[in-house]
Amino acid sequence: MATEQEELQQLLALLKLEKEEDFEQHKKLVQQLPLHERVNKGYTWYAVQVVKSGYALGERAFVIVEKSNEEQEHHFRSGKAVNFFTQQANVSKPERSGVIHYVNKNRMKIILNSKDLPDWLDLGQLGVDLMFDETTYLEMEKALHKVSKAQGDRLADLRSILLGKSPARFGDLPPVDLPQLNTSQQEAIRHILGADDAAIVHGPPGTGKTTTLVQAVKLLCETESTVLVCAPSNTAVDLLTEKLAEQGLNVVRIGNLSRVDEFIIPHTLDMRLSAHPDSKNIKKVKIDAADTRRKAQRFKRKFGPEGYQERRRLFKEASELMAWANQLEDRLIDQILDGAQVITCTLVGAANKILNKRKFRTVVIDEAAQALEPATWIPILRASRVVLTGDPFQLPPTVKSNEAQRGGFGVSLIEKTLERFDVTSLLNIQYRMHEVIMGFSNQQFYEGKLQAADLVKDQRLPIPDNIPVVFIDTAGCGFEEKIREAFQSRYNPDEFQMLCEHLYLLVEAYGDTIPPSIAIISPYREQVVLMKQFIETEERLKELPITINTIDGFQGQEREIVYISLVRSNSKGEIGFLKDQRRMNVAMTRARKQLIVVGDSATIGNHTFYADFLEYCENHGEYKTAWEYMQ
Repeated sequence: MATEQEELQQLLALLKLEKEEDFEQHKKLVQQLPLHERVNKGYTWYAVQVVKSGYALGERAFVIVEKSNEEQEHHFRSGKAVNFFTQQANVSKPERSGVIHYVNKNRMKIILNSKDLPDWLDLGQLGVDLMFDETTYLEMEKALHKVSKAQGDRLADLRSILLGKSPARFGDLPPVDLPQLNTSQQEAIRHILGADDAAIVHGPPGTGKTTTLVQAVKLLCETESTVLVCAPSNTAVDLLTEKLAEQGLNVVRIGNLSRVDEFIIPHTLDMRLSAHPDSKNIKKVKIDAADTRRKAQRFKRKFGPEGYQERRRLFKEASELMAWANQLEDRLIDQILDGAQVITCTLVGAANKILNKRKFRTVVIDEAAQALEPATWIPILRASRVVLTGDPFQLPPTVKSNEAQRGGFGVSLIEKTLERFDVTSLLNIQYRMHEVIMGFSNQQFYEGKLQAADLVKDQRLPIPDNIPVVFIDTAGCGFEEKIREAFQSRYNPDEFQMLCEHLYLLVEAYGDTIPPSIAIISPYREQVVLMKQFIETEERLKELPITINTIDGFQGQEREIVYISLVRSNSKGEIGFLKDQRRMNVAMTRARKQLIVVGDSATIGNHTFYADFLEYCENHGEYKTAWEYMQ
């Protein structure tokens, strides 16, 4: 068995492999392509217009840009590093690096890595390139080095416990009286409150993990000044922020936002600052500093002693003004964070320098099974007690290096602790699905330990002959998959048309009534693009409450009816993404009342997981052939 130091050094080596592979992929995909190809492949926005500009936290300017083509697929997401540029000739410094604050349809806010706005903003020919961002890797490396070097302190204790060298300790488990929660949820909260070092909560789909977590944090706030709550993605952090605020807690969300949402904005640090009476004064001082710096920069190379002195004076004045603005802003930030009961951020966001002086009794990390282990250590550095929640049988961390994957880089810290800890909490009552929809995942992943709550276990659609789980087999129909070379993503238009035939019958069965919420999901983004384009123009379907997304994009959501388009259909039996059983577990557990899976049994049936699913459908659901819908 490896020592603590050996395990951490191995993790650092795997992190290096992942970083190198990520960089190489980015070079091939982005940096080596001409502008028009970068635009077509969704790695560049061009041309854009600046619709707003100003100054954000610290000494950083921002721009909000807008592009005309709202429909084009792209790879821009909040927190990504970008290069804001102009194609105008004879412009000095035609590029500014920055970080995406948010992307909302065809609009993007960029926080620039500079004190001043570019002087070419009004010249046109503007664009935004997606860049390789090593910031996340640097923060993960720093965290692992700190964990490795810890000696004789609380971090060293947590390292020993989380790496399985020392047992996690618990004091007396306090009573929890929350009648709205079930027994397993209340037991999980008791373990969180009673943990001296760490508590692990395993929350399978539909078992109320978020509800349990929010109630636990609410109780922690009764005895702790501020609780740090983190998750790997901005979307997950925003959801937690919203749910915690609904409980009446004073929540402050720091870092990049993944959406501009009326529920989230009031809780962001940016909004708290801008709403403060002193913020106008701070903004005015920043603008004065920027104007003064621009005046100094207007001086030409050849000027006399007086001009040289004036230039020095202006630069000194600009520096003093900005220092004053930052001092005022830092004081306001401290006031806001001091008053917060909960601070929420991403795992990497926990490295934000505004938290440098702060230590927390408890850090709660949600969706920990989706996080790379080095990222999980970043918020742990700031706390003396850790709560990890998640489900290792849903979406795993994203790993780009095959070599790092083989070395175990995709195994999350919560997955390791579920095996290492003697005491963990399993939430075992699910409130989402009919028990037949739950049944396959329950036997494949959860050893049959889950139970469907009485409220949902036999819930059905109010139409005749409704079967909760249906598989429609396209084998022998010639519905071959296709590939979009630009994105290396697959699609299958014939399979989707077959799916629509079932959907038309469903709509027909409802008569004059509008069917309930429907989702159509697929592992493949190109299939999602195709489905969206069709549904938006199809008269019989475009007014229905239909959500279309990738499996990854739909995680955390649910609908009454869920269709899954598997896409893969080929003579070689290659199934690609479908090999990831955890991703399929996510897909198959989104439906409340009916799950319809469309696929080619001849392609998927050689894989044990899908062979078991086909058998499950025959025994507990309905197994249909596509020929029945082609009459």
